[in-house]
Amino acid sequence: MNWHTDAGGKLVFSAAGRTLFEHAPEAPAVFVGHGVETIDMYRGNFDISDYVEERVALRDARLTQLQDGSARIELARDAHSAPELTFIASQSAHGVTFAVSAANGAINRVWWRVPAQRGEHVWGCGEQMSYFDLRGRNFPLWTSEPGVGRDKSTHLTWQADTTSKSGGDYFNTNYPQPTFVSSQKYCLHAQTTAYADFDFRHDERHELQFWAIPEQIEFMLADDFVTLVERISQRCGRQPALPAWVLDGAILGLKNGREHAQTIMEQSRAAGLKVSGLWCEDWVGIRQTSFGKRLFWDWHWNDARYPDHAQWVKQLNAQGVRFLGYVNPYLCNDGALYVEAKQAGYLATRADGSDYLVDFGEFDCGVVDFTNPDAARWFEDRVIRDEMLNKGLDGWMADFGEYLPTDVTLANGIDAKLMHNAWPTLWAQVNAQAIERAGRTGDAVFFMRAGYTGVQAHCPLLWAGDQSVDFTRHDGLQTVICGALSSGLLGNAYHHSDIGGYTSLFGNTRTPELFQRWAEMAAFTPMMRTHEGNRPDDNFQFWQDPAVLAHFARMTRVFAGLKQYVQGLVDEAGARGLPLQRPLFLHYEDDAETYAIQDHYLYGRDLLVAPVHAAGASQWRVYLPKGDAWIHLWSGVRYEGGQHVEIAAPIGEPPVFVRQGAAREQQLLDLRTLAGAAQ
Repeated sequence: MNWHTDAGGKLVFSAAGRTLFEHAPEAPAVFVGHGVETIDMYRGNFDISDYVEERVALRDARLTQLQDGSARIELARDAHSAPELTFIASQSAHGVTFAVSAANGAINRVWWRVPAQRGEHVWGCGEQMSYFDLRGRNFPLWTSEPGVGRDKSTHLTWQADTTSKSGGDYFNTNYPQPTFVSSQKYCLHAQTTAYADFDFRHDERHELQFWAIPEQIEFMLADDFVTLVERISQRCGRQPALPAWVLDGAILGLKNGREHAQTIMEQSRAAGLKVSGLWCEDWVGIRQTSFGKRLFWDWHWNDARYPDHAQWVKQLNAQGVRFLGYVNPYLCNDGALYVEAKQAGYLATRADGSDYLVDFGEFDCGVVDFTNPDAARWFEDRVIRDEMLNKGLDGWMADFGEYLPTDVTLANGIDAKLMHNAWPTLWAQVNAQAIERAGRTGDAVFFMRAGYTGVQAHCPLLWAGDQSVDFTRHDGLQTVICGALSSGLLGNAYHHSDIGGYTSLFGNTRTPELFQRWAEMAAFTPMMRTHEGNRPDDNFQFWQDPAVLAHFARMTRVFAGLKQYVQGLVDEAGARGLPLQRPLFLHYEDDAETYAIQDHYLYGRDLLVAPVHAAGASQWRVYLPKGDAWIHLWSGVRYEGGQHVEIAAPIGEPPVFVRQGAAREQQLLDLRTLAGAAQ
């Protein structure tokens, strides 16, 4: 650590050649103040505003070097004022940590400026769906529904906003995290669960705003990006291993009862599909709403839809097919589990102790209070162990985690405004602990869309949430790539999505082409899973067209053919925390062209995937990073790196390249033969 001061009151801190803190009386690094926020939630969508009553620059910085090598910095309004904010800077294993405290309990806003460079790139902030490089924009960090369309210039988003306040914007995300990675090869992480806004619009600084005093600001440093990502994943927690059976084939998402599931599975396997599981989210029954077919949130098997389910699941398992379901942390108030939880005192309440019900769209639910250890253990045992694991489920979507209201009263006594962002991590922990106590870690799997700091240590697999069933820029196919890359840098090694998207509203429906292009991308992700969508009867399904079914079968053969390669990546993720889907710059940091690419990715070190994400495209432009040669998977043509190439990309031949000289080069090239001819 290197501190530099001058007679004019300037204070500069640097580490390993990077300036991490720079303050001068005329250009202060920290501001404090007080604000009054307004937070309104409507079905997981939040309208948030802030009235800033005071914002004060702390212009006077007082440095004291401490005997243990750390330093104390006291910040005051001027040389004659008492310090209002203090931080202790100390060296950590791979960087430096600023522990922050305030003398004034009235302070509830902090603005912290980090020196920036022109041309610097910034990535991260959780799972960002619209923009991978964050420079030039600000990002409010608050877990929420992402919205429908997520683009205020489109008619679709306008319709969603007008009818249900659910249009969203580019920054809305299920999984925010106050962590970013800089092209200067450092990572900044803020230890806080408060609402935050990271602003990267200024050329010379990044301004971080917090609606509470952050516990600490941490910097992790490394000489290369791979090492930096390793250190980030170590800090946030390494994920449980992905079960090997997931890599055996597609998981078919079907939600119309046992007979439907059995019929589609048999039809699919007869067509040559590799099938590793059935995901029947309607195992709990259906509730019809204006949004579409929703589930009955009282977590036990629905015998009418799945008669003799125990014997049926045994039959599936004997055929090498796992059964997966669905659960979330809420209990519908017209179900038996709600009554049971309420009588035991396991539900969050209003301030006066009365019932608190959350509107989920034409039905209401109670919130299981996971800050109460007894309530968390009850859910783990009563729901996940007894109703799910013990009755044949090998996996599930662990949905929702974004809906904690800010005016609810919790058992731990912490303000719900501070618990809101923490909620997804508590939810992940409940699922992981139930699996661990059952001895099923590494075998049973759950996947989540919500997240925050620390979710990595519990959740074995992210899913990208509820994309629209289209190719649109902010809510369609390509957003899944951006989400995988941004979250992957922060220690989330495994990511996937609903093949074909999910949300179908206002006449927007899935096409066969969209499903095929999405399936082509999904073959090069850690899980290949379909979804019928929120309105199954209105949308194209893969079994409805023989050509699409044959194409899907081909992609599942590619997916299963990658198992040995991907298993090596899973082992690497466990040992080093590296994501399976990687930005090109992770391995080509000397190639400046790779820094802003968000629609290509490396799948491990040796495959480059550039999914087609536009309707009607038969050619695709791909950038091949310099330093290696690349072999086009389908044609076998070799290209030198360091150039853009225009290649044929008919349906059935997604743009994929094998790195020449890879240890498994021939095995990867053999995927062409294994897949069979394109349809």
